[in-house]
Amino acid sequence: MNHEVKLKVLNIEKSFPGVKALDKIEFSVRKGTVHVLCGENGAGKSTLMKIINGIYQPDSGQILIDGVEVKIKNPIQAREHGIAMIFQELNYIPEMTIEESLFVGNWPKDRFGKVDWPEIRRRTLALLKAENLDYKPDMKLKDLTVSDIQMLEILKAISYQSDIIIMDEPTSAITNKEVEVLFKKIFELKARGAAIIYISHKMDEIFRIADDITVFRDGKVIDSKPKEALDIETVIALMVGRKLGNDFPKVEVPIGEPIMKITALNGEKFKDVHFEVKKGEIVGFAGLMGAGRTEVMRAIFGLDPIHSGEIAINGKPVKIKKVKDSIDQKVVMLSEDRRRYGILPVRSVRENISITNLSRFIKKGRLHSKEEIETVKYYCDKMKVKTPTYETNIASLSGGNQQKVLLAKWLITDPEVFIVDEPTRGIDVGAKYEIYRLISDLVIEGKSVIMVSSELPELIGMCDRIYVMAKGEIMGVLTKEDFTQENIMRLATGTKQNH
Repeated sequence: MNHEVKLKVLNIEKSFPGVKALDKIEFSVRKGTVHVLCGENGAGKSTLMKIINGIYQPDSGQILIDGVEVKIKNPIQAREHGIAMIFQELNYIPEMTIEESLFVGNWPKDRFGKVDWPEIRRRTLALLKAENLDYKPDMKLKDLTVSDIQMLEILKAISYQSDIIIMDEPTSAITNKEVEVLFKKIFELKARGAAIIYISHKMDEIFRIADDITVFRDGKVIDSKPKEALDIETVIALMVGRKLGNDFPKVEVPIGEPIMKITALNGEKFKDVHFEVKKGEIVGFAGLMGAGRTEVMRAIFGLDPIHSGEIAINGKPVKIKKVKDSIDQKVVMLSEDRRRYGILPVRSVRENISITNLSRFIKKGRLHSKEEIETVKYYCDKMKVKTPTYETNIASLSGGNQQKVLLAKWLITDPEVFIVDEPTRGIDVGAKYEIYRLISDLVIEGKSVIMVSSELPELIGMCDRIYVMAKGEIMGVLTKEDFTQENIMRLATGTKQNH
């Protein structure tokens, strides 16, 4: 089947202060195909997509649609050219309803020129029904999970009837069942002749849906070939510029006494939770979306109320009612929703790191900036954070580098227990390896880590024990000799372990 080129970019260049993000990029997508973009965080993939979507303007170069050069000044113009984009970082307004979010900026009007709310309700219900999504149109986004919101973003892009659809890590926050729904949609869009640009780090899904694969590294196109001409090992080597050895740099360290013990913990979305974490141990938490894993961690960290039960640190019961209580007990948490609960998007890298321990740098009412900069540099070097300067706004960094800054922010408090919720979501292969290595370094230093993850190979590769949750309860705990994806999934689907 002959697929003509729908979108082509020629010699696109883009620089930000201190860094050349894109260097003479040439790239094209054919009608009725999925073109996958791979590359480490900071390689330039998202920057190019933001240029195609009109969020950034290129310093030089051309964009052609159906062979005709176009100038795209903003996302509204992009939409007029048939371009829709699903972002990796979910930018949503929590107080907005589902129907408002689906039609924002694209309101149907009645004959008097006013927003036609009955029509919006009708279209929303039709869209939700067509996608088998069981939501009420007037539900607020703040009452939905990250997974729900991602599905709505996908739905919104598809509803525009666009013929160029950009998907930036669309599966990073959705369940396996929802991934199947998305892939079915992608195959329908291909059949309709749409050109799809798909950014992903998940090799299994890349090779399942790609027609063509382009690899970016350091702002340049390294290689671009049909899927059949590549394999997983080759793509990873092209992305990182080197062969990666063992995926999981797990280090065996002596496991000490219990440092944290949770007894009969009850909250709004979990009940009768018991578990313990020992010194130097990496404890995994597995389960399907909505199993209650994140809710338990949020309660332990003081973000959500605890109805009853006991938390003991180093053998002593402690009361955690707010985040400061948890930090005082040397328990910290890296949230799964980095945009909403992690970064301070209007602040610099330096401010995002030093904010957790300002008392260390402010003495007698005066900020000792030399000590602050030295500390920030130390942790940025340790985490291999790529940033033009420490004064760069954190929002301009790639997702992987933002995650490293957040890890540095908590490391500065010298925690004993580090809760990491989906620590490698939306992060490339090379950066994942660095995050795993940092987690291994933490336990070598005698700290303890609780790792919540939806990626089973990650839990199996990094943990000493894995607790599995379903419907707000712990269904069982697995030790290393019982680590298999089948054993985890059996518990995660609600079959309780026999004791």
